[in-house]
Amino acid sequence: MALADPQRGITNGADPGSAFSEIIELNVGGQVYVTRRATLLAVPDSLLWGMFSKNTPKDLARDSKGRFFLDRDGFLFRYILDYLRDLNLVLPDYFPEKKRLQREAEFFQLRELCKRLSPKMSKDDSVCEESCYQSDSDEVMAHGAAVSGWDASRALSALSMAHSTSAEVRKSGYITIGYRGSYTIGRDIQTDAKFRRVARITVCGKTSLAKEVFGDTLNESRDPDRPPERYTSRYYLKYNFLEQAFDRLTEFGFRMAACSSTGTCAYASNDPGEDKIWTSYTEYVFCRD
Repeated sequence: MALADPQRGITNGADPGSAFSEIIELNVGGQVYVTRRATLLAVPDSLLWGMFSKNTPKDLARDSKGRFFLDRDGFLFRYILDYLRDLNLVLPDYFPEKKRLQREAEFFQLRELCKRLSPKMSKDDSVCEESCYQSDSDEVMAHGAAVSGWDASRALSALSMAHSTSAEVRKSGYITIGYRGSYTIGRDIQTDAKFRRVARITVCGKTSLAKEVFGDTLNESRDPDRPPERYTSRYYLKYNFLEQAFDRLTEFGFRMAACSSTGTCAYASNDPGEDKIWTSYTEYVFCRD
């Protein structure tokens, strides 16, 4: 027997008038979620409410396995879904993605969640967060409304320099890039080597440094709640080009300090006359003083 949920205005059982099943599978930016349709309809007039109440399954985009597809941040969607389950927001300690989560809440048209994520609505550290979102010009005016003209420009320049200097000192450190690759060399040494695509580029180092450099291209689903000042070796990049990773590190002031590589060789079959397959693991250490 289906039980009515007065807060959501629908039954907990399957809706006989809907073409959707009770259990919905979602692919959000490559992350798979399984939930009830009632959860997605928890907030009327939201984006998900419109998708799964006003459309039919054939109207919505799907991935290759038939799951409904949303091209959004798959990691942050876990907090969107948690909010929809009981309309309550609980974030982990040392959560640095609040601004990005607010952007996701705006996309999904969750107005109450947007208000809770707003710096002015924070209950525990509202003063701190408001100061974090205060602009540099506001800080200059707060130190003296009489400052004007050239003096104001000089004060703003000094303030920016102080911020950038403290940021550089605070974020100095090391990032290690690792990858495993393989290639095949034929029996004839003159034959061109056949390289295989790099499967995954791993990132090791302090969490705050990794997120500063690689941003949205960093896949942190294997270690999502690590504090910014802790170290991790479980991150990897969403692309497979070493040069792209090196360019990013260079843009943020890192330089290569060391590298090391190991390799093994095996034959493609038991016949020593066949092609040789070389497998290697390489690490590059970058530092910023």
